[in-house]
Amino acid sequence: MTGTDQLTELTADADAAGERLDRWLAGQIETLSRSRLKALIEQGQLRVDGTVLTDPSAKILAGSVYALEIPAPRAADPVPEKMDLDVLYEDDDLIVLLKPAGLAVHPAAGNWTGTLVHGLLYHCAGSLSGIGGVERPGIVHRLDKDTSGVMVVAKSDAAHQGLAAQFAAHTVERAYIAFTRNAPSPKAGRIETRIARSPQDRKKFVVPRDPHSEAGKHAITNYATLTRYGQAPGAAIGTGLAAKVECRLETGRTHQIRVHMAHIGCPLLGDPVYGNKRGNILAISDNGRELKDFRRQALHAAILGFEHPVTGEDMRFESELPKDMERLEKFLERL
Repeated sequence: MTGTDQLTELTADADAAGERLDRWLAGQIETLSRSRLKALIEQGQLRVDGTVLTDPSAKILAGSVYALEIPAPRAADPVPEKMDLDVLYEDDDLIVLLKPAGLAVHPAAGNWTGTLVHGLLYHCAGSLSGIGGVERPGIVHRLDKDTSGVMVVAKSDAAHQGLAAQFAAHTVERAYIAFTRNAPSPKAGRIETRIARSPQDRKKFVVPRDPHSEAGKHAITNYATLTRYGQAPGAAIGTGLAAKVECRLETGRTHQIRVHMAHIGCPLLGDPVYGNKRGNILAISDNGRELKDFRRQALHAAILGFEHPVTGEDMRFESELPKDMERLEKFLERL
């Protein structure tokens, strides 16, 4: 064991006799998840009365001493990279920040460097207690590369577990501001469908045509139209050419808002995947030169609310529209 490893010794009392090992340990060591404890046991990190035990389902023996060696977090694969992060809040367990458009969250094909994870590894150097035994930030939700807005990231295993549980239970408040081509009708509603990967394009997601399909995952988006812009040609008076829409998520599927808004005929302005084209809206004024730099989906994560996974404090963060979406909004107001 190195000087930075941790050794935890526990003596089982009579009430624990017969209980499953990994379940009992999870109740004794609240900072580690049961799955993490199971992995440590299987890796030979647990001794019972001096003898290694690798079966997580073994029964607890009253009076026995259980010694668990928790290795120090090993270095993560991505190399820390210095970058300017817009931090809204930070403590020992989590960090809340504003992600700009154009910044990928995770390393992946085409983005092996310069991601948010790389920046967080640098920013949080020495303060990450290890997620699953790895010295890395705990990503519990993601924003698409070209979506801006508020994100929360775990710095400790306890925070990772707690935040993940809240996202899974759909208790996290998440509100997004989107600008759409066409205005939703009705002005407010609930979109509940399944979202599946497109059989024609593996990078794209779709709502299955068959309403009884079991493909993909269940997804729910609640939306409310905040402002309508312009007059759609050939449509009834009051039919907007574009709209500013607030979308609140009950689930968090990949590309969910982009897919759902396109599904109701209101794709996000600038969306290169679900918008089919940038749309005539962005070319009406000055031959589009005012918005020539707007080349992303018009989507911003504006509100994020959750319970602090360690302290229990209610936390809520709001973010104004970034400059490029402010310019888009002013453009739309002149339609």
